[in-house]
Amino acid sequence: MFIAIARPAVEPVGPDPVAVPGSPTVAPLTPRALHARLLDNAAARRMRARERRLAHRDEDARYWLAATLTAVRKAGELRSEDRSFASLP
Repeated sequence: MFIAIARPAVEPVGPDPVAVPGSPTVAPLTPRALHARLLDNAAARRMRARERRLAHRDEDARYWLAATLTAVRKAGELRSEDRSFASLP
């Protein structure tokens, strides 16, 4: 008995290795949108840490709190970049 290696039904096209033909293109985020997404992500991670702590899963809670700090640090770094929106109050 032999095994035939089948090719996938949809082949990636273009510079994006996970692109699917016919899918809409994703526009790059503006610095403000990226900043907002990072802060939203940090808030979600903080809530996950709280849920884990209430479930007495302290190791998971510590992980999610550390991940929160990473997202906040990245948002802060974005604010200080030249191409960013540093002119905001």
